[in-house]
Amino acid sequence: MIVVGLARALGVRGTVILACLVALAVTGYGVAQDLGLLELPARATPAPRTPAAGCRPTPTRAAIADVPRSYLRWYCQAGARYRISWPVLAAIGKVESDHGRVRLPGVRSGSNWAGACGPMQFGCVSGSKAGNAWARYGHGRPHDPAAAIPAAARYLVDHGARHNLDRAVFAYNHSWAYVARVKQLTRRYGGGRR
Repeated sequence: MIVVGLARALGVRGTVILACLVALAVTGYGVAQDLGLLELPARATPAPRTPAAGCRPTPTRAAIADVPRSYLRWYCQAGARYRISWPVLAAIGKVESDHGRVRLPGVRSGSNWAGACGPMQFGCVSGSKAGNAWARYGHGRPHDPAAAIPAAARYLVDHGARHNLDRAVFAYNHSWAYVARVKQLTRRYGGGRR
């Protein structure tokens, strides 16, 4: 009823112009989403009383401000389960995909040029530069952060993270500059503890 009344009030020309403007706005919104210019609203889930209840060490203000709440929860859960510092997992997630926010090949679907997949950029293509570590450490889909973060924790533990974290992070990405960046972010997120 409202549409018919509006069409009568605007006339044919006004209705066509209004329809074009609506189509343009919807198209522009879709393009902005595809280009990553808009953040999609988070799914409505009950929020914990604290940003990451049970996280040890307690997340710093920088971590709370930078890490999406769901990712923070997954990092903390994987850290506790596999007895590895959650800030290390969060630092790797930041370097690899900005906690799943970057829109580069392999982060949300497919793989990148090296054969890495998902927000933790885990090797998932046999015969690729990154290899297929997912076959050994992953469960589920590598693009699902709830599956990718525990896989990264299992990988790091298997590569000696409890005894020599630097060497385990180097095994994750063969670059000492990468190790230094992960350590810097680990301190930023966890308040200086590893």
